[in-house]
Amino acid sequence: MQNGMHTDTERCVRAVQSKDARFDGWFFTAVLTTRIYCRPSCPVVPPKPENMTFYPSAAACQQAGFRACKRCRPDTSPGSPQWNQRADLVARAMRLIGDGIVDREGVPGLATRLGYSTRQIERQLLAELGAGPLALARAQRAQTARLLIETTPLPMAEIAFAAGFSSIRTFNDTVREVFALSPSELRARLPKGRTGAATPGVLSLRLPFRAPLNPDNLFGHLAATAVPGVEEWRDGAYRRTLRLPYGHGIVALTPQPDHIACRLTLSDLRDLPVAISRCRRMLDLDADPVAVDDQLRTDPLLASLVDKAPGRRVPRTVDEAEFAVRAVLGQQVSTAAARTHAARLVTAYGEPVDDPEGGLTHLFPSPEALAAVDPESLAMPRTRRTTFTTLVRQLADGTLHLGVESDWEEARARLLSLPGFGPWTVDVIAMRALGDPDAFLPTDLGIRRAAQELGLPSTPTALTARAAAWRPWRAYAVQYLWATDSHPINFLPV
Repeated sequence: MQNGMHTDTERCVRAVQSKDARFDGWFFTAVLTTRIYCRPSCPVVPPKPENMTFYPSAAACQQAGFRACKRCRPDTSPGSPQWNQRADLVARAMRLIGDGIVDREGVPGLATRLGYSTRQIERQLLAELGAGPLALARAQRAQTARLLIETTPLPMAEIAFAAGFSSIRTFNDTVREVFALSPSELRARLPKGRTGAATPGVLSLRLPFRAPLNPDNLFGHLAATAVPGVEEWRDGAYRRTLRLPYGHGIVALTPQPDHIACRLTLSDLRDLPVAISRCRRMLDLDADPVAVDDQLRTDPLLASLVDKAPGRRVPRTVDEAEFAVRAVLGQQVSTAAARTHAARLVTAYGEPVDDPEGGLTHLFPSPEALAAVDPESLAMPRTRRTTFTTLVRQLADGTLHLGVESDWEEARARLLSLPGFGPWTVDVIAMRALGDPDAFLPTDLGIRRAAQELGLPSTPTALTARAAAWRPWRAYAVQYLWATDSHPINFLPV
């Protein structure tokens, strides 16, 4: 699949006529006769091709005066895989909009973070998505509002401000315009007892994904490397604390056959869209597994691994700076030792939080808190202490910034310039924190062992040359290669 798929009318019509769910989120179908827009897999009878027109985003449909279909709910389809597989300006802008920057800092804040003028950003987003940053943020606010209306008993005034609207009137007008129903009518359509529990700040929702999704290495990795106090595996769910713009949260994520069940406890409901966006990124839910697996199957030595357990995702993170710190703590030590180091820092420097279910105690320490740590108190070799203190100091003072908007190559170059940062550490951060789908770890011991076992070249140079055929999905090849080992990261905990 490629950028601008909505311009390939014939292909879009075929996807709509076959109700192909793989294309949900790639483009949206607007029906000229009804003025309604749908996802490609909408269950209703497809309209005549001459009555269909296609848009690259829900925001573009809304801006053109189309309302969301009440049957297929196109606003709840998985996000476009493009924003997590590209590192250009539009992709970085979309990741930031998903992270709520426009609501918190406006379009000027978005432009500042990206280092471009507001005019350049608006022009590029309009050209590719048919909508500017304000329209895209508005579409996200509408979706958040719908989620709160349908999953909580909160009064509408509270929902309006939690979803990021500046006034109740704007909230009412937007919901009516996007969904062709008032907020009260949206709630009235729910079956009795479906508006969620009345526990303040607790929300239960479903995170959609494109099938297939193999949860084994995804949740196995998160559970096996969980830092006590910050993360845990409990009753079939991965739970962790979240540091968010307006407060903190606790999330429980449970894999189900057709969605991820997500239970969020938030200290401030305005953090809902950001929390959802970060959880989706951590679980790589916007990936296109069919495109990834098809590419990897072209290598006969990888094909059997893919066929055995398709749909592997790359386990990522909710906090890029946290992951970079943990990558340094994990250099040349076992998974258990890395967890122990991290747990000591959490107890000493993390911010305490209340967990109604017990088990989670702290937020992972911020770079600012870690920059104040006495290096002599760290139980690690002197060279690694230098690596650790340099990293946290640069993260704290802003010399180094790791975030959803990071330019992957620029971030790699900055990390490589730090003492103690070699290719393995840089690429594991690129893969799991920055989200580069093509990051590769040819020097990793587990990868080299798997390569040898499969008959792939096992020296880093030769393996890198062979892996050129796996691009741009080498980070997914890493997951399949790791999975040949019996390490706990590869298995869903029982």
